[in-house]
This record gives sequence, C-alpha cells and structure tokens, in this order.
Amino acid sequence: MIRTLTLRNLLACTCLLAAGGQHAHAEASSPTLEKIRATGVVYLGYREASAPFAYLDADGKAIGFSLDLCQHVTDAIQARLNLPELAVVHVPTTQGSRQIMLEAETIDLNCGPATNTEQRQRSVAFGVTTYVASVKAVVRRDSAVRSIQDLKDKVVVTTAGTSADAYIKSAAAQQDLLINYRFGRNHAESLRLLLGGDADVLVLDDALLAYLLLNIPLAERERLVVLADTFGFEPYGLEFRRQDPEFKKLVDDTLIGLMNSGEFERLYSRWFLSPIPLNGDNLELPMSAALKQLMMTPNDKGL
Repeated sequence: MIRTLTLRNLLACTCLLAAGGQHAHAEASSPTLEKIRATGVVYLGYREASAPFAYLDADGKAIGFSLDLCQHVTDAIQARLNLPELAVVHVPTTQGSRQIMLEAETIDLNCGPATNTEQRQRSVAFGVTTYVASVKAVVRRDSAVRSIQDLKDKVVVTTAGTSADAYIKSAAAQQDLLINYRFGRNHAESLRLLLGGDADVLVLDDALLAYLLLNIPLAERERLVVLADTFGFEPYGLEFRRQDPEFKKLVDDTLIGLMNSGEFERLYSRWFLSPIPLNGDNLELPMSAALKQLMMTPNDKGL
C-alpha cells in the first residue's frame, strides 16, 4: 500500500521503519533506493502552479501529468524493494530550488516540467523524455509585434529559472536585435507584466502558456495574441540524482513500460486532450510528432 503524505504529517509515518524497511528483502545497490528502503518514504518534488504537469487542485492536493508518471515510478519502487508500505511525501519546489533539493536529498524525484539540457545533466540526471514543448511567444493585440523581427528594443519577459530566455536570446542574436529582458518570479507574474504594459512579449513553453491563458478572464485573453513563430523545442523529463544507474534504470524501465503498454498515451489524453481539474479546462494539445517518435525510440538526450 502506498500512503500519500504532506510534510505536516510526515512524522506520523515513522512507524514505517519497522513495518517496511526491516522486512524489505530486495537487494539495492542504488543510494536512492537504499535511502527509500531505510526510511519507508519517497519524497516527490512538484511545482504548485505548472499545470498540467504539476499543480494544486481545489483541495490543495498535488496533481498533474508528471505526478501521475511519478506515481507509477513509486509503485515500481515499492515492488522493487518489496515494501509492505511506502509513504509518498509531496514537497513543493521552485525553478531555482529543485536542483539543490535533489542534491541535498530533500526530494528523491522531481515531478514537474523540467527541461533536459546538457548543462543540467552535469548536476542532475533525467529519465527518458516524456514531453516535447514548443517555445512560444504571446503579445498584446494592440502591439505592433507579430514576429521576431519586430522585437527590436522591446521588453521580453520570461519566468526566472526557465530556459525560455535562452531561445529568445539566440533568436535575437541571429537577427542582430537589441532586446531588453525581465523576469517574473512565476508564470502568473510574467503574464501580469505583459498585461500591465511592463513587458511587450512573454515567452513560455506551449502547454504552460495554454493553461495560463485559459485561467484569465475572457476579456484579458482577447487582448492577447500567440505568435506563429516557434523559438525552439524543449524535452521534459523526470529529474533525480546523478551517479545512480540502478535508480535511473528503474525510472526509465517504468516510463518505457508505460509507453509500450498504451498507459502513457492514456495519461497524455487525460491531461492534454480532456477537461482537467481545477477549472475543467481542455488544453486541446495533441501529441506532437516528436513525442510520438520518442515513444517508439525513447531516449534521455538533452539540449
């Protein structure tokens, strides 16, 4: 049985040390699996406002596509370690804190929209790619900006800690454009800067942008236009600690098994092609050709 806990009631799960850890017979050379076996607890990092990958529902429960994938991984962990019980603790993270929290063993698995890059692979490990995001830009309808060529001397906002700014900077450099940059503390603040006139362009990954726009009043949504240009593509993956090949194999085997069984596609349809909590919005984002290919030939390649 898997028990889902919050940090507030974590102390109640200490009984699992006797009930689970002492009776787990599976051998595990993995530092992460050994830690989980010893404590009977797995810590999942998540973002509080990054729907549909990870966010809070009306009851304050962490939900989302990435968290569903992590649930299957925790099932595999429990089976691998032969634990009668496994407590799951959801730990909120930020763009800037998740790497530190992994390295400090505050979380064991990061379950949110994390772009796999070669630079990040120097600090953390990634599972096989589970989403390919298109980097898009949105502007106010009354703005003259309609393409990359119109960005000269404009203010572009991205959310702090995301990799979206790298794409827009690269595109601007290719066009020899001078652009001013601002950073929002979160996606909602980035959007407020755009709507309030403090920024001319907001750059964000497609799924995050789609949900963000669905959750503002219609009058404000009609003030905005998503540009046709795509500034880049980002592979998302679950994050965990480096130098733990046994744990990586468990994560990858679980995800690839979901892809081969059809469960991955079912989960995708649930979160990207159907009404989802909190507001019953439907993002209507069909699976990209790139992700379909990665389901047939999974890999963990970073940018």
